Amino acid sequence: MHPTRYIFVTGGVISGVGKGTSTASIGKILQEYGFNVTAIKIDPYLNVSASTLRPTEHGEVWVTDDGGEIDQDLGNYERFLNKDLPKKNCMTSGLVYKTIIDQEMKGEYLGKTVQFIPHVPEEIKRRIKEAAEGCDIALIEIGGTVGDYENMPFLFAAKGLEREVGKENILHILVTYLPIPDHVEEMKTKPTQMAIKLLTEHGIFPDFILCRAKRPLDDIRKRKIETYANMDADHVISAPDVKNTIYSIPLNLEKEHLGEKILKKFKMQPKKQPDWTKWESLVNVLAKPQRRLNIALVGKYISSGDYQLNDAYISVNEAVNHAAAHLGAGVNIAWIDARRFEQHPEEIEDLKNYAGIIVPGGFGSTGVEGKIAAIKYARENNIPFLGLCYGMQLAVVEFARNVCKLKDAHTTEVNPKTPYPVIDMLPEQKNVSTISGTLRLGSYTAIVKKNTKVHELYLKKNRVNDDRVTERHRHRYEQNPQFIEKLEKEGLIFSGYHQRADGTKLMEFIELNHPFFVATQAHPEFKSRLEDPSPLFYGFIEAAKNLQLK
Repeated sequence: MHPTRYIFVTGGVISGVGKGTSTASIGKILQEYGFNVTAIKIDPYLNVSASTLRPTEHGEVWVTDDGGEIDQDLGNYERFLNKDLPKKNCMTSGLVYKTIIDQEMKGEYLGKTVQFIPHVPEEIKRRIKEAAEGCDIALIEIGGTVGDYENMPFLFAAKGLEREVGKENILHILVTYLPIPDHVEEMKTKPTQMAIKLLTEHGIFPDFILCRAKRPLDDIRKRKIETYANMDADHVISAPDVKNTIYSIPLNLEKEHLGEKILKKFKMQPKKQPDWTKWESLVNVLAKPQRRLNIALVGKYISSGDYQLNDAYISVNEAVNHAAAHLGAGVNIAWIDARRFEQHPEEIEDLKNYAGIIVPGGFGSTGVEGKIAAIKYARENNIPFLGLCYGMQLAVVEFARNVCKLKDAHTTEVNPKTPYPVIDMLPEQKNVSTISGTLRLGSYTAIVKKNTKVHELYLKKNRVNDDRVTERHRHRYEQNPQFIEKLEKEGLIFSGYHQRADGTKLMEFIELNHPFFVATQAHPEFKSRLEDPSPLFYGFIEAAKNLQLK
């Protein structure tokens, strides 16, 4: 049996250079050559998980099947590899240190002095090898940039792993950025040279350099980097910005035969010839769609200062694109701050210009009334609507208020004293001391009622098994069972539920007799892939397409 090969991906010059999509793309390429590939994300922050990080600063929190709250890059890995990854495929500095401290407090070090070296790098290597077990190739993305103090333990561990498994089984890829300053209009290699220098100070010499820039790398710049890095020119890879879709990145990298070059470096033979037919077809639709749909996403985490932030809802954005690609359409998403409809109620009429409305997940009271107003507009004007997590809860609130005439109905998350708590926390959650302890996290199975829109969609996409479907969750509040009968009497359909071991039924899906009005307590965006779109997003985009064609 051949040993696992390891590919470390580090970043230079700036954060946000595209390490995550580069890692995912390289994984997809190697997968197409027939190898069993996994991907691991390392984040140097001291948070134990991403659960308490602000989405406007760090992007969305990705949820794994086994309940991990992870950096959003793991989502890219899953979407590209079409593979579910466990929470052990992500580690933070906080998690590493907490593990060591917990072991020390239990006496597991048997009186030894616990020190940075060897214990921190040893724990990092242990976690990498555990996550990579059974795979042909493991890609490890180290967050941040080369030169960050907090990255030193991980670079030290990478070098140590090289000594343990042999240099022939480890490969280093530096993803760097080449700026083109407006005042000189020339691509500059000096920041990349500095990144190479910083990496070599850790004893790590990159085997490949992926050169990110607004424009493709020219021969002059390529030769400069080749000379400075002491490597073959064909290992300096041009990776210019993509205009249409991130899913074209593997195809672009393969134009430079990156997969073959990596396998040659590892002295590995392909297990099969890549077949990009389906992938390329979907990418072509996204790049040049036959028609474009205008979709409104009414959310909370839309902006930070002067900048619009799409990363807070990146999985929703990608799930929309996945469904659209399979339906031969492109999508223009308008990112609408829900507070706009609170401050200017008359602007709710702008929603008539959209073929569909999405209200995604979130926490807290900010923008809640604006979201409820958007849901009401979608319901009353027959505009396709998809509610996700909090979006479902607020759809219940809207229906209770405006159809059931339960004045001031609300979720107790926002109004603990509401006379009609249609959404509430379960009793056993109310005395839990840790924030994550109150959350329903990870993969849960729901029983879906036949002859409903939800059942039809999951059946159509072959995602239902004996009337059961599985989706990931990250929420704290639930549908209050005391109000189910009243809501159903007025026409709200609860089309699926999760049944706990104690017999309690937790409502998972709602729908209305409407062109498309569906909401779920889950986050189906986390199970959507380019090659296998989410059933609910597929149905939503299909309905939006039908509306726009009228």
